[in-house]
Amino acid sequence: MTVDGSPAHLGQKVDPTTAHVEVDAIPLPVKPGLVHYLVYKPVGVVSTAQDPQGRRTVVELVPGDTRVYPVGRLDTDSEGLMVVTNDGALTAVVTHPRHGVTKTYLARVGGHPGKAAITRLTTGVELDDGPARALTARVVDRDSVATLVELVIAEGRNREVRRMFSAIGHEVQQLVRVAVGPIRDPSLRPGSWRLLDTEEVRSLYRAAGDAR
Repeated sequence: MTVDGSPAHLGQKVDPTTAHVEVDAIPLPVKPGLVHYLVYKPVGVVSTAQDPQGRRTVVELVPGDTRVYPVGRLDTDSEGLMVVTNDGALTAVVTHPRHGVTKTYLARVGGHPGKAAITRLTTGVELDDGPARALTARVVDRDSVATLVELVIAEGRNREVRRMFSAIGHEVQQLVRVAVGPIRDPSLRPGSWRLLDTEEVRSLYRAAGDAR
């Protein structure tokens, strides 16, 4: 354990309001008042703290006794997991591109993309704001008219997943984010939330460190 970069010692007193504490080189969130919510954002809810158009925001889904912000964004017409918090340090490491904290999606797309099309998602497709590629992409299921694909990406550009599928000729019909880094919770339903525990918060920091 270290406190402000120096090894901790037995009996050491720490000011939790200012100290930076790490265990095994992973931050330990000790600052009083920090809250970390895992939220399932429904379709139609915007992933901002405020909306000038008066639409419901993701922060309105959690208790309003603490001012919090969404970590990253999720398209209004997409659904799934988001972290909402007042922890600026965690927000910075999860959202900064250089840390590459992954997001996992299930996309239901029209038609039946073949092996070559799925491979293009990982080798890279050209978008109007530059090339994009998934870390992994695999077909999960198919029916007569559509295909369910799991996609893991390390970026977060605007509508990136939808644009990637459009580039291979298959439009997204439904998009669900099922994981933020290592955090999953299939028990959450649209509009519901729960608190992240300390070890889950640390796992997000760990994921950012592993990506460096």
